[in-house]
Amino acid sequence: MALPLLMVVHQDLDALERAEAELARRFSADFRVRGESDSVVALQQLTRAAERGDPVALVLADPWLPEVSGADLLRTVRTLHPEAARAFLVPWGSWADRRTAAAILHGMSVGDIDYYVLEPWTSPDELFCRTVSEFVQAWSRTVANRRREVVVVGAARDPRGHAVRSLLTRNGIPHAYLDRGTPEGIAVLESIGAPRAADAEGPLVIWFAALGGPVLLDPTDAEICRAWGIDTDLTGPDGDRVREVDLLIVGAGPAGLAAAVYASSEGLSVLCVEEQALGGQAGTSSLIRNYLGFSRGLSGAELAQRGFQQAWVFGARFVLTRRVTAVEPDDDTVPDTMGDGDRSPVFVATVSDVGQVRARAVVLATGVAYRRLGVPSLEALTGSGVYYGANVSEAHGLAGAHTVIVGGGNSAGQAALHLQRYAADVALVIRTPDLSSTMSRYLIDEIEASSTITVVPNSEVVGGGGKGWLSEVVVADRETGERRSLPADALFVMIGAEPHTAWLPADVVRDRWGFLVTGADMQDLGAWHLERPPCAHETSVPGLFAVGDVRSRSVKRVASAVGEGSVVVSEVHQYLALVDAARRERSPGGAERRG
Repeated sequence: MALPLLMVVHQDLDALERAEAELARRFSADFRVRGESDSVVALQQLTRAAERGDPVALVLADPWLPEVSGADLLRTVRTLHPEAARAFLVPWGSWADRRTAAAILHGMSVGDIDYYVLEPWTSPDELFCRTVSEFVQAWSRTVANRRREVVVVGAARDPRGHAVRSLLTRNGIPHAYLDRGTPEGIAVLESIGAPRAADAEGPLVIWFAALGGPVLLDPTDAEICRAWGIDTDLTGPDGDRVREVDLLIVGAGPAGLAAAVYASSEGLSVLCVEEQALGGQAGTSSLIRNYLGFSRGLSGAELAQRGFQQAWVFGARFVLTRRVTAVEPDDDTVPDTMGDGDRSPVFVATVSDVGQVRARAVVLATGVAYRRLGVPSLEALTGSGVYYGANVSEAHGLAGAHTVIVGGGNSAGQAALHLQRYAADVALVIRTPDLSSTMSRYLIDEIEASSTITVVPNSEVVGGGGKGWLSEVVVADRETGERRSLPADALFVMIGAEPHTAWLPADVVRDRWGFLVTGADMQDLGAWHLERPPCAHETSVPGLFAVGDVRSRSVKRVASAVGEGSVVVSEVHQYLALVDAARRERSPGGAERRG
């Protein structure tokens, strides 16, 4: 296969030469670099590349190209090469030019471009190369080949294969999924000396296939995480079992990860337990563009992986694929293992399959899950074309497919925009007359500009089915009751939110929907019985905090969840200081020490 293409198209020959030379200097060992001053010729080259199946990683275009404009060129690239990054190439200071600024803003709002790149003006131009490198790195994550760090060989439409892809994607593990009967899949199995494995049931997960790494046959989620080096029990790298910590965090979504970063950076011993994957629901988002500091946007999995690494280097411990099944206050003291007289934990948490851990304080960051459709014929196809949430790993398998998304929130919009790059069409089914009340404007603009996405308003899914795999979805108009069938190879359900809080003690106050009541809201209900006021994120059980989507009246946004996870750590410090002070008062000689 040909090397991936980096193309720059510019009518200014000097600017074209500088950009082409800088790309060649940094990237020519692994990419084909091509410059064109004629947009028509460039389009012909890109069309032929698509016909041959040659990969295209990045196209940079002058917005003001004659004949075929930069916007028109990049809009066509989006169809020819869905994975390719697309950007305007503009000179320094041009953002101050109203015409250029308008072109950039419009191009991004309708999805013609991913961002803009400043023309190199000197050599080496590290800013230019860094921007291109970021595009190339993001593109590389979309490429399926048998030289990836992890290769999964399995059936094209296999529920367990879907689950494995989802786990790897959400935990930021670079991988490729190859269909078992394809030449690429067969070649991988032959390269590791296991051609007969092609007949095995369940997916095969091959680690470092190019280096002849180990092969896992239909592994469990815990086996996959352990193979990648992620803890799935309470035994640490040194072989010692974690028995007590300052802070237990339940859930590793944005709120939980933020709490882990801030708590561990401030010297608290932290254990974070996550049942599914890093990032929570945010980890499934293909592109988050409205998170502060990431103007080009980043995937939810990338955001989660950065948060995980940041917390890990501060000393936070993580246990994945396990669920906290109980958290109970424990007032009994335990032996002073630290020798400072102030280490008695006050909570006992039970972690599924691995035992118990004691914690001085607990932060609940369990998030929410999408509500079930409740349609038996569709529930029976869960994992076989019907998915709750939208994992970007499914997109490549839906080339030319009919796709339906149920939901009108930002996550649904991000999923629709990502899936349209591959699917034949995307139907977005919403209960409201339009998207204005539930989705951010930047997503609405891009959806409205898409010829592939159709919004189905005032509707809900009432039926559907298929023989072993989804083939149709039935929707009903909520006003007239009229029903119609939509062809569907995949259905992604992203409706409402349900907190999983039933496992908590009965004295943890919830609202009528099951979300955890905290702070002043709890006082208003008369559920707080201590003299001191509760902290803003403290539940009715002192020392038990709730942040993110699981908290009643929280703002369901990634940035808000990160903010709450950060702020709650100062409240944990306040609580622990009160506990320590009270313990000293109760201890023998406490009065003398106060004197």
